[in-house]
Amino acid sequence: MKRLGSIILTTLLYVGTLCAQGVGHVVILGDSNTWIGGDDCMQPRGWNYWFREEVKPASCRSYARSGATWTHTEKTVYDTEGYSEVLSDNNVIYNQVNRLKKAYEAGEQPQPDLIIIMAGTNDAWFDRGLKVEGGRWKENTLTIAGAVRYDCELLRELFPDCRLVLVTPMQTTKTSLRKIRKTGDFIEKCGKELGADVIRLDHDGCVKRKQELKKKTYTTDGVHTNEEGARCIGTLIARLVVGC
Repeated sequence: MKRLGSIILTTLLYVGTLCAQGVGHVVILGDSNTWIGGDDCMQPRGWNYWFREEVKPASCRSYARSGATWTHTEKTVYDTEGYSEVLSDNNVIYNQVNRLKKAYEAGEQPQPDLIIIMAGTNDAWFDRGLKVEGGRWKENTLTIAGAVRYDCELLRELFPDCRLVLVTPMQTTKTSLRKIRKTGDFIEKCGKELGADVIRLDHDGCVKRKQELKKKTYTTDGVHTNEEGARCIGTLIARLVVGC
């Protein structure tokens, strides 16, 4: 069987349904490369803009924040009101889940049919969760594996019929490819255990560390996509997620 990118296709029949009926309501969580696309996913420097253009969902909403990590610190607490665009204790995917829940319960967010989470760059860059317990699979949100498991299980409880897609961080000039791969491996392992689909941008994305070190081609600074980089990533994710 040919390898279709690096996506783990656990819901082939569901993909067929999406192709036939179109994508419903989409929610996207993540870090700066999603955040730059805007909450309404209408800014072309974000990959989510191009995903929206390709898929044309009923709605598309981003709860992403620049600087966000999967991994918590010992000071991380529930926080839906705080705002940060840099690394901080409460700027974590967990609190994006909490803001999504709050918006849904207030009637401001339709029930999502598809949730995509693209995060992990800051975990790798700032070495969060890569050393604690070796990132083992356990309920410890100081590790990548523990945070991914915790957040995804919260989403499963909130939206049991929603399809969940995890997107690993793309290559970057700000940290080693080894750390990006290691972070992606943790996320992929969790995705398999959770029955979520996983897309490996470090393998299949257009942003390549060696190329960006020589000449910025798909990024502005080695981390954040330019419009062309956003386009190639957004269309790739759309093709792998929707498959039609």
